Amino acid sequence: MLTRRALLLGAGQLGIFGALGAKLYRTQIVEGERYATLSDSNRISERLIAPPRGRILDRAGVVLGGNQANWRAVFTAGRSVDAGATLDAFTRLVPLTDAERARIERELRARRRYVPVTLREFLTWEDMARIEVNAPDLPGIIVDVGTTRTYPLGPALAHVVGYVAPPNDEDVAEEPTLGLPGLRIGRAGMEKAHDVQLRGQPGAVQMEVNAAGRIIRELDRQEGVPGEDLSLTIDAGLQASVLQRLGDESASAVVLDARNGEVLAMTTNPSFDPGLFNSGVSQAQWVEWTRNRRTPLINKAAAGLYPPGSTFKMAVAMAGLEAGVIGPKDRITCPGFFDLGDTRFHCWSKHGHGALDMRGGLKNSCDVFFYEVARRAGIDRVAAMANRFGIGVDLGIELPGARKGLMPTRAWRRAHGKAWNIGDTISCGIGQGYIQTTPLALATYVARIASGRAVQPHLTRSIAGVVQKGAAAEDWPALDLPERGLHLLREGMWAVVNEAGGTAPVARINLPGMQLAGKTGSSQVRRVSRAQREHGYNSAKLAWEFRPHALFVCYAPYDAPRYAVAVVVEHGNAGAAAAAPLGRDIMVNALTREATAPVQRVAEGRL
Repeated sequence: MLTRRALLLGAGQLGIFGALGAKLYRTQIVEGERYATLSDSNRISERLIAPPRGRILDRAGVVLGGNQANWRAVFTAGRSVDAGATLDAFTRLVPLTDAERARIERELRARRRYVPVTLREFLTWEDMARIEVNAPDLPGIIVDVGTTRTYPLGPALAHVVGYVAPPNDEDVAEEPTLGLPGLRIGRAGMEKAHDVQLRGQPGAVQMEVNAAGRIIRELDRQEGVPGEDLSLTIDAGLQASVLQRLGDESASAVVLDARNGEVLAMTTNPSFDPGLFNSGVSQAQWVEWTRNRRTPLINKAAAGLYPPGSTFKMAVAMAGLEAGVIGPKDRITCPGFFDLGDTRFHCWSKHGHGALDMRGGLKNSCDVFFYEVARRAGIDRVAAMANRFGIGVDLGIELPGARKGLMPTRAWRRAHGKAWNIGDTISCGIGQGYIQTTPLALATYVARIASGRAVQPHLTRSIAGVVQKGAAAEDWPALDLPERGLHLLREGMWAVVNEAGGTAPVARINLPGMQLAGKTGSSQVRRVSRAQREHGYNSAKLAWEFRPHALFVCYAPYDAPRYAVAVVVEHGNAGAAAAAPLGRDIMVNALTREATAPVQRVAEGRL
């Protein structure tokens, strides 16, 4: 017989079991999915991973910028109870410098606790072994494998290809995915110009971890979308040979396809190792670069500014012809000097050249002839023609840091608070004065003279296999200049090299059907006084930094232009002696390379 006490006890037990059942029902049925998710979040570590960066290739597929495996230690602060203690434990195993520790702590403060931070890249096998053995004492720290950027040709293409470096805090604040361990962004050259296409889209990895955060196994990995491959117009073999020919000179050279503006070689000497920026440039290395008077960090071919000297005379000639202030057969007499009021402008030949027509003026590079043509045409007409030839204008090349130089005008001078005077025009007539241009612009200038088209230099051949604009000569409009005038410029350049009395016979080449047309130039970097001239001035005896720059521009073959070349030797003194032989050899290499290039390129870049 049930007593009252037994009934109460039974009712209480029933109530307790009912409450437990209700709780179990709520936990397992109503909120089961939520708790399963929470359980998985403790058991499964999921994070984004940086995608492989797209490769940079030359026109034949030689790798200029590639990837290789990189083992690194990354730290997820959210999986550690005491981030500071974990970092201390890591430092005892893999010593961190004060700068590294400061950088890590700064990134930990700036990012969410479950966003991994890179502790150390390029781990050795010994470093990885120590980390793995001590993993229980390093919660949240794992050894991860990614990729790092490599540049197989090193300094040879540093200024063109550029380099990558870790993103800074401002980059990450603007785009958080840039904070992924191992991700690099383009900081210079074509790496920077096409950074978005090269970067790709992040992937994701899921790993099972224990309570201490140690990885048990990888559950799933999605590599993301690799960056797109970028093919350049550069010929790596030609680039290497040009650089070798420059030797130890502080110089630059550009080789263009004169028909379509493709940049086949763009060299700057001296250069630097772009791979150093990937892992971090030391203070000592940076000081060495910045104190070097030959400026290895500057892309001299696209950003170095120089007076064009006598290479500018074709632009002055065409300006005079178009303006009608001189005809092809009109003669100007050169006594060795040109007087303007109380000022005397000298010709490079102190004995003078006598009476010359336009062809003879170019052949002999007579300064007096072009002083007079510039005076008749006026600076604004000369500047307008120079702009049409590509000097002093933005050439549209996709290379960051490229400079357009300066082609002065009366309006430019007024904007700087001064009036233009006729003496300025006279100086500009021989490529001196305020004119500043780059070797890239000079190569473009010659390509336009040779082709008669407004070709633009460009470095991008294809992106992800899609060929870009500029592959055909028809992509560029005609210059709308009289063919007779262009032919006269070409004849004068041909005579410079191939006719007796020309200023650059050293540049003559003896290849059947492949004659070269060119123009020498020497541009002063300081004024020569009358007293210096009267006392036997010899620029070759000056200190290196005070000597004139040596220039040479050319194209070939003369009858069917294919290549345009510009060479600038800093403080090389005389264009005919220092720059013309380099231009000749570079051109011969380009002309003779075609027949053997495919075999050479495969051997250089694929085996």
